[in-house]
Amino acid sequence: MPTPRDKQARVATWASFFVQGICFATLLTHVTDLQHRFKLSDGDLMLVLLLVPVIAGVGSGIAGVLAGKYGSGPVLRISQVGVCVIVALSGWNDQLIGLYLLSAVFGLFVGAVDAAMNMQAVAVERRYGISVLTGFHAVWSVGSMLGAGFNSAFSELGTSLGWSFSIPVAIGAAISIIMLPRLYDRDEERATAHAVQTAARVPWRPIIPLCLAMAFLYVGDAAVSNYSTVYMEKALSASGWLVPFAYFVYQAAMLLARVPGDLAVRRYGPAPVVRAGAVIAAVGMLGVVAVPSVLVAVLSFGLVGIGLSVIAPQSFSAAGRLGAGAETAIARVNMFNYVGFLVGAAVVGTINDTVGVREAFVPAVALVAVIVLLARGFQPETKELAAQR
Repeated sequence: MPTPRDKQARVATWASFFVQGICFATLLTHVTDLQHRFKLSDGDLMLVLLLVPVIAGVGSGIAGVLAGKYGSGPVLRISQVGVCVIVALSGWNDQLIGLYLLSAVFGLFVGAVDAAMNMQAVAVERRYGISVLTGFHAVWSVGSMLGAGFNSAFSELGTSLGWSFSIPVAIGAAISIIMLPRLYDRDEERATAHAVQTAARVPWRPIIPLCLAMAFLYVGDAAVSNYSTVYMEKALSASGWLVPFAYFVYQAAMLLARVPGDLAVRRYGPAPVVRAGAVIAAVGMLGVVAVPSVLVAVLSFGLVGIGLSVIAPQSFSAAGRLGAGAETAIARVNMFNYVGFLVGAAVVGTINDTVGVREAFVPAVALVAVIVLLARGFQPETKELAAQR
């Protein structure tokens, strides 16, 4: 039974996901502004974008080591404020070397935040004894949409780039400073781990399906995030508000699916929910490839958002069931987030440049469909599943 202290930690972890969503969206939605400021070619911009996930993988690994020694709370508190500071500085920087340096440091901090906040979320889920992790990712989606909304409003008002970066993340930094001291400390976090089991070392074998599922889902996410607008404009000749609308539907559908996601996991178990999500996402991706229609594309991207929404949180949840070695497991699973993004950006981008943007989604169809076969690795022990129900 959760105590008031557990509820306090849950709210603090919600805050960390919310702030991360704001910061990530603030930077992502200003990418074209940075490209114009520094007069970057598409190739140069891609190098900058790929630098972030490469360094983020390093940050995630470091977070796993530090969290094992000091707990994920201190790692999260320091690295999230670091993210806020770096994003704010990115809006004021006007040197190309500064762009590369800030992007590298951002990657290091963002990888640490992604790993540490999911470690806290897993600890909360253990204390509650039921699936609650998908709800944290729903809060991330809310923060992400708010960050994008800030950018739209500031663009309409003609706000300078520095302030349009700084104002949202200043709000995020204030929330972090106020709320994150309420996270679990090392002893509290380890107490929840020992309540599951006490494995000191984490073998790779049980987390390989989780790592692959995470990578394949982010291949799909990278395809949609980087090329949905290109597909709408070049393949379907859409214009105006319709061009970004497909991506908006993708994000909105992901948020709406995450809200009841934990209820579905409690009722049916994680493996069936992940399997169903992979089927829905693969069907959506197939719709993009097979039916070149604006209406079908919008609906298909929505299906992809619904399907992919539950896979990442359940990957972290399954890694968290490894008990005392979970910090390492969660960090490893999180690193495959960036592997998937890199592979997705490289493969989809290459096919887009050499064949066509519609065909560029074919690898995403195949890899997302493979998650159906990997879903069995998400299933907890029968006794634990019975306890969740």
